Amino acid sequence: MKLLLPIIFLLFFVQCTQKQTTDQELNNKIQVAVFDGHGGAQTCIWETVAAVKLDTDMSVRTITTADIANNVLDSLDAIIIPGGGGSRQFLNLSALNQQRIKDFVASGGGIVGICAGAYLLSNTPDYACMQLNGAQAIDIEHDNRGHGISKFTLTDEGKKIFPEIAKRDTLFVMYYEGPVFIKKENDTISYETLAIMESDVHEEGNAPKNMTNNKPFFITNSYGKGRIFSSIAHPEATPGMMWMIPRMVRWTLNLPIKEYKSEVVNPDIFNREILMSISDLKQESAYYQTFLYGSAEEKIVAMDWLQSKHSWAAKRWVQGLLFDADASVRVRAAKYIADTHYIHYLPDLRAAYNSEKETQTKQQLKEQLDKLENIRDGF
Repeated sequence: MKLLLPIIFLLFFVQCTQKQTTDQELNNKIQVAVFDGHGGAQTCIWETVAAVKLDTDMSVRTITTADIANNVLDSLDAIIIPGGGGSRQFLNLSALNQQRIKDFVASGGGIVGICAGAYLLSNTPDYACMQLNGAQAIDIEHDNRGHGISKFTLTDEGKKIFPEIAKRDTLFVMYYEGPVFIKKENDTISYETLAIMESDVHEEGNAPKNMTNNKPFFITNSYGKGRIFSSIAHPEATPGMMWMIPRMVRWTLNLPIKEYKSEVVNPDIFNREILMSISDLKQESAYYQTFLYGSAEEKIVAMDWLQSKHSWAAKRWVQGLLFDADASVRVRAAKYIADTHYIHYLPDLRAAYNSEKETQTKQQLKEQLDKLENIRDGF
């Protein structure tokens, strides 16, 4: 008994020391929150959280309107408003929480708005917005204009913030019905354009031609002591470009640039425009039925096509195929998830690997699991 007491005390001391170290490491990290309120698209929230996790200096969590009302902003360095529906996010926050966010930024906090989040931060007449970034969205009656991998170019100022891709003439990232911005007349806030949209997206909703091209893609501005970064597009949903989200957070906090591995910074994954046509959308919808009722061969054909189009909708469908009855489908689903850098499904891919009984299939799943984990550990 005399020997046991010192051992028990030592174990207790080690555990307490480890916990204190972990808590201290957490407290030393950049504290980032992604708004998870009514109006935020679930996949946009997942992808944004995953993108922030790429930066090992950052700790990320989701927050709700209740959290904001309970003063969670006092413990944060930056917040991100993800894609979804800006007006619904506006309603979910309402006046008091919107003012809390404004006060947070004015006192030195950072904020990033992505797509609908950028809409929310704009000063657009006849639209529910917070008037924070000096931009006005136009042609909002054709908001559902289309989506796909769009092309953009960096301005000289943008090249300073994203030096890894500064020498490229044209870059590609996912766009999904984001705002078409112009400067808001007579607004006291002045923004700077870091990137220009080069794609003309008008396939859906009878949208007019030549509306999106030559408009701002990324804009930045100051608000009080804080800084705001607005993106009309979705780097967090683009393999090889997800790192741009934590870089945006760093800019809002005036923090130094952090270097990334080539597995994370990979603009070569997309080297052309891939905009979804009306016929593409019909085919995409049909493949949902294939996933439900098709043969193994048909499911693999569907995944090949959907990945070639970087389908926005399919990322919600593919996860379940990790547990398909057919081994070839399981392996192809794993490759789809690894190739698209869908870090949110990392626990599912691990579970598929751990539960796999077939030796060859297990090895193939391990290859894809290793690829995805290497992306996750990309800094």
